Amino acid sequence: MTPSEPMSPITEDDIADYLVNTPDFFERHASLLATVQLTHPQSHRAVGLQERQAQMLRDKIKALEHRIMDMMRHGNENMILTDKLHRWSCELLATPPDHLAESAVDNIRDLFQVPQVALRLWSLQVAHAQSAFAQGVTETVQEFAATLDAPYLGPNAGYEAVQWLDEPTKAASLALLALRAAPGQPAFGLLVLASPDAQRFNNQMGTDLLERLAELAGAALSVLKNQQA
Repeated sequence: MTPSEPMSPITEDDIADYLVNTPDFFERHASLLATVQLTHPQSHRAVGLQERQAQMLRDKIKALEHRIMDMMRHGNENMILTDKLHRWSCELLATPPDHLAESAVDNIRDLFQVPQVALRLWSLQVAHAQSAFAQGVTETVQEFAATLDAPYLGPNAGYEAVQWLDEPTKAASLALLALRAAPGQPAFGLLVLASPDAQRFNNQMGTDLLERLAELAGAALSVLKNQQA
């Protein structure tokens, strides 16, 4: 007679599987529920199963409350930013072409509290080709702007456009936005936002607001552009 193989010891997983697959176990052994003792996660004292379940439920409710508060806070922040973008757009619409570039820069600095802002445009009409915002634009900058399908956010890595700022040495982080008359068209401008705070503009940020800002600025400033370029 072949001796039987020794049985494997029962593991915790075996017990858990049994309880999951035998939902009526505690109906048949209801008295066990009153005797089960668990460790409280904070006081580390032994508590009953019902008290432990109540604590877990309170913890879940608290976590959900924190998530709701975060969502409300982000929602309020988004509403504030949307309102600022709307006000900035209205200012552009009300500004004569000869003052558009200056108005765009000043309002970004004031409304969005950006420490330093610079703007350069090229391929402009003759009447605007000698303006301050059309000076100092090299082919290198134009080629760089053409590669920006989305805003650049990150540290100041020695970009040439930083020299357009009043205090380039204080630019620790940057947002570089290429301006186009419409999506898919050639870039005819570059907007530089800079901050001494290294984390003000970083590559973990969302770019939706900056993309809308670039689209609106490009569309508004396109009236200065040489339409043949």
